[in-house]
Amino acid sequence: MEKSEKQVSKRKVIQERTLQSHDGYLMMGLGLLSYVAAGFFLVNIEKSGLGNLIFGIVMLLLGTMILAGIYMLQPNEAVLLSLFGQYRGTDRSEGLRWAFFLYSKSKVSQRARTLNTPSLKVNDKRGNPVEIGAAIVWRVEDTALAMYNVENFERFVAVQAEAALRHIASQYAYDDGEDLQEGETTLRAGMDVVARAMCTELHERFAAAGIDVEDAKLTHLAYAQEIAQVMLRRQQAEAIISARKKIVHGAVSMVEEALQGLSERRIVELDDERKAAMVSNLLVVLCADKETQPVINTGTLYN
Repeated sequence: MEKSEKQVSKRKVIQERTLQSHDGYLMMGLGLLSYVAAGFFLVNIEKSGLGNLIFGIVMLLLGTMILAGIYMLQPNEAVLLSLFGQYRGTDRSEGLRWAFFLYSKSKVSQRARTLNTPSLKVNDKRGNPVEIGAAIVWRVEDTALAMYNVENFERFVAVQAEAALRHIASQYAYDDGEDLQEGETTLRAGMDVVARAMCTELHERFAAAGIDVEDAKLTHLAYAQEIAQVMLRRQQAEAIISARKKIVHGAVSMVEEALQGLSERRIVELDDERKAAMVSNLLVVLCADKETQPVINTGTLYN
């Protein structure tokens, strides 16, 4: 344990710091003037001899070094400057800029990017295989961490996004069920809650690479093909049971109101046996899937 902690502590974490560059237009003008001066001295080399040659070469080299340090940055773009392998700073100033010509320059876009994860097959909280995919909007926040703390930050984002999506999917059930507590979040019904949880986890995973997550949403959610038909039949059965419960509840209420209305208005006096027969007939009429055929009773209930 102590050895691993020492190894982690030896790893140098480089965070972004600002390097102030100079106006590129001004430096370009100086570089061009140096070329003009070099041309003047070299053209008049016959008059002053070795002196003009030396000055001409010096001005030519000076102009070349100045122009070599010019670079251009677009909006939401940064350049990391390093000297002989040592990080010097990051410049975010857009437009034509100039820095020391020996600086190595690595440009990094800080525009928002979208990662559409492929459809992944994972097990939900119940262990059922589901297919899930997400769209993640991210951008580089700390350029030094992105370039120097991970090998390839784009690949890092893709791998960590897949790991986070698998972990989040395993924390929730796909849909409601008897084994879930009342009000428990599911992948299908609680997409907003799941999206917020995914954003939080992605922030933690991307922090090592200086990546900021702006948004994350589920784009695909379905049962895996091997259980899709079974789950569809289960959902259909649950829907039928729920519909039947509502039909029966409504029929019982209607029968109760009918018996109460007959009793209050004294239209007919019904004993318990006649009430039972009437209730049975009304429930058959109200709960039947098809139209019922009337049966005319020519006798009485007692023969």
